[in-house]
Amino acid sequence: MELLSTGKKLLHNATMKLIPVTIALILLVMIPLNLFSHFSSPWPSPVSTKLGKKCDMFRGRWVQFPKGPSYTNVTCHHIFDQQNCMKLGRPDTEFLKWRWKPDECELPFFDAAQFLELVRGKSMAFIGDSLARNQMESLLCLLASEGDPVAVSNTKYPLSKSCLYTDYNFTVASFWSPYLVKDIVAKPTAGTADSLTNVYVDEAHEAWMSQIEKFSYVIVSAGIWFFRPQVYYENGNIVGCHLCHKKNVTNLTALYGYRKAFQTTFRTLLRLKNFKGVTFLRTVSPSHFENGEWNTGGNCVRTKPVSSKEMRLEGLYPEMYSTQVEELNAAEKLGRKRGLKFRLLDTTEALVVRPDGHPGYYGKRVHENMTIPDCVHWCLPGPIDTWNEFLLQMLKMEGGSSLGQ
Repeated sequence: MELLSTGKKLLHNATMKLIPVTIALILLVMIPLNLFSHFSSPWPSPVSTKLGKKCDMFRGRWVQFPKGPSYTNVTCHHIFDQQNCMKLGRPDTEFLKWRWKPDECELPFFDAAQFLELVRGKSMAFIGDSLARNQMESLLCLLASEGDPVAVSNTKYPLSKSCLYTDYNFTVASFWSPYLVKDIVAKPTAGTADSLTNVYVDEAHEAWMSQIEKFSYVIVSAGIWFFRPQVYYENGNIVGCHLCHKKNVTNLTALYGYRKAFQTTFRTLLRLKNFKGVTFLRTVSPSHFENGEWNTGGNCVRTKPVSSKEMRLEGLYPEMYSTQVEELNAAEKLGRKRGLKFRLLDTTEALVVRPDGHPGYYGKRVHENMTIPDCVHWCLPGPIDTWNEFLLQMLKMEGGSSLGQ
C-alpha cells in the first residue's frame, strides 16, 4: 500500500509539471502564423495576404535564379527608354538572376494566359507617378508572350496611357497623377525637382477621377514627389507648405500632404456612386542613392541584392509606409459598408534590399545628362516584375482560385 501511495504521488507531481507546458504549447499553436512575420519585420502587416493558409508572400528573401527573367528588352517593346537598362548599355546581368522566395511557400511564376483569363472583360488602372507607369510597363512585358495590346489615345491627358487587349476585352491604363490630387506648378525652375507646386490636397486629380468609375481594379501609389517644395491648399485656401520658404505660411512636413492625398484618393473612390472596383495600395518604393543624395553625388552601382540587415527603410520612408497603410485600413473599414474592397499590395520589403535593380547611369540616352544616376525607377526586366507576380496572386484570391497555393 505504501508503494502504491508513493507511485500516485509521483504521478501527481509529474502531471502538475506537465500541465503548464501543455497549456503553453496549446497557446502557441493558437497564435496566428502571420503574427510572427509581423514582429520579425520592421514593417507592420495589418492586411494579411496569404498563399494557401500559412504563407505571407510579402515576407521572404531573394534567392538565385540562373534562368533569369521570362522576357528581354528584345521580346518586349513596351519599355520606356529610361528603364531599358540593357539597351542603354548596362554591362552586368547578375541583377536579373534573382527571384523572390516567400518564407513559407513558393511564389508561382507569372502566367500570362492565366492573368488574361482572370481579367477577361475587365479593366485595370494604375494611378500615380512614373513608378506606376513603370509597373504597368512591367505588366505589359510579362503579358507579351500572349500578344500585344492596341494603344488607345488620350488627347486630354497625354501623359496618361491606355491600351486594349482585344481578344480578352481587357483594358489597362496608367493615369499620370504624381500627387494623386490636383497639382499646379507654381514656380518652375531649371531643375524640375526644385519646382514649387501648388497641391490641392482635398481635390482628386481630374486625370483619373473623371474616368475611374468604369475600372474593375485600381492600383494606387505615390512617393518621391512629396519630397519636393509644395504649397498645400484646402477649400481653395493655403493651409501651409513644405520647403516653400514663404513668409507667414505655416511650415508643414511632407507627411502632411502625403496623408491628405491618400485620404482624398480613397474617400473619392468610396464616394463615387458607380465605382464597384477593387482598390490595391501598392506600398512605397524606396530609392537607393548611396554616398550622397541625387544632387550631391549619390549613386546606385551595386550588382546584386543585399541582406535585410545591411539595408532597411531610412529617412522618411518608414513613416510614409505607415501613413499610407493607416489610410488604407481606414478606407477598408468604410468600404465594407459599401461593399468595396481595399487591399494591400505590400511590395516594400522585397524591394528595399534591391539597390541593384535601378537604371543608375544606364537610364539616359547618350545626349542627356549622365552625371545624375536614376536610383528611383526600376530596370525592365528587373525586380519590379515581382510586383506583378504578387498582383496575379491577389487577383486569383479575389476570384477564389486555389491556383498557386
